[in-house]
Amino acid sequence: MTIAIGNDHAGPDYKFEIVKYLESKGITVNNYGTDSTDSVDYPDFVHPVAKDVVEKKADFGILICGSANGVAMTANKYQDIRAGLCWTKEIVELIRQHNNANVLCIPARFTAIPQAIKMVETFLNTEFEGGRHQKRVDKIPAC
Repeated sequence: MTIAIGNDHAGPDYKFEIVKYLESKGITVNNYGTDSTDSVDYPDFVHPVAKDVVEKKADFGILICGSANGVAMTANKYQDIRAGLCWTKEIVELIRQHNNANVLCIPARFTAIPQAIKMVETFLNTEFEGGRHQKRVDKIPAC
C-alpha cells in the first residue's frame, strides 16, 4: 500500500508521527509536506497528494493543516477525490463506510497527535459499505 501525505506549516509534527506509524506498518509514503513551521501555502502540498491518488500512484491521501478546511476544499476540486475533514475516529469511519473517501483531512489545531494516529488507523482499516451508498457516491461528481 502507498499513502501520499501533505501538510502545511501547522502539521509537520503530525506528519512526522503519522509517517513513522505508516512505515512501521510496512506502508510506503509519498511525502509532499513541509518539514517546517514557516508559513507556506497549503494548496502547494495538496495538489501532488491529490494527483497521486487520482493517477493511482497512491492508494489513499492524508492532508494536514490548521483547520483542514483549506486542504479539503482544494483536494475536492479533483474529479475523483473524495476528501473528508475529520476530528474523531467515528467521523473517519463514516467517511470511509458511506462516502468511500480516499483522502483524510486532519485539523492539526483541533486534534492531538495520538488522536490523529488513531484516525489514520481507522481510515486504513475501514471498508466502504457500497450498497445504497454507492449510488450516492456516484452522484458526487459535478461533471
